[in-house]
This record gives sequence, structure tokens and C-alpha cells, in this order.
Amino acid sequence: MYLDPQKKREIFEKHGEGPNDTGSPESQIALFTYRINHLSEHLKKNRKDFNTERSLVKLVGKRKSLLDYLIKNDIERYRNIIKELGIRK
Repeated sequence: MYLDPQKKREIFEKHGEGPNDTGSPESQIALFTYRINHLSEHLKKNRKDFNTERSLVKLVGKRKSLLDYLIKNDIERYRNIIKELGIRK
């Protein structure tokens, strides 16, 4: 399993306000980014896995909508999360 509960807790601690902060946009964006990176590596090896490709596109869309939400509400939080995760926009 690529995403065990310990790794999830670690992501939420680093990018959220604590290990139980699963609802903040920063923690969700960090989790989506981790999953996107994992699926991208999988697709490099398995080019014809179209179900994974579809789920990757959906995750990217969800992350984009959360990033747009942060841009509208708090531009500083947006800039910080982009810099921490190395997302290009």
C-alpha cells in the first residue's frame, strides 16, 4: 500500500495545523499532490492503464479547484503551499 495511515498523518502534520487537520485546503492539496506524483510514476511504467489516467486527471482537477479557492480567499497561503510543494502554476 503506497499511502499508509502513518504517511497520511505525516502529510497532515506538515501542511495542516496538526495530525487531525484533514479539512484545510493546504493539507488536502498536499495529499492530492502526493497521490498525483504516485500515479504519474505508475503511468510511466504502465502506459495503457486508462483507468489510472482518468483518476489522475480527476485528482489534478480537484487540486486545481482547491488552489483556485485559496487564490480567491488568501493569496499568501496559496503562495506558501505552491512554494512548499513545488507546484507550477
